[in-house]
Amino acid sequence: MSPDPAVSGPVRPAAVVNEDIRRLARAAWGRPYASAEPARYNALLAEWAAADRARILPAA
Repeated sequence: MSPDPAVSGPVRPAAVVNEDIRRLARAAWGRPYASAEPARYNALLAEWAAADRARILPAA
């Protein structure tokens, strides 16, 4: 499982997290997400956003 986005520490690259999001979406194949999948998707989305911010902040 991915690291908790609320926990500080090394951030996985956005591309890696994005691939996990795509894998989750492909696994659903157009059906509604199962009970645990929305929480997993939201955690991955938060992790992706943190990775994207981490990529942008050092350049600012």
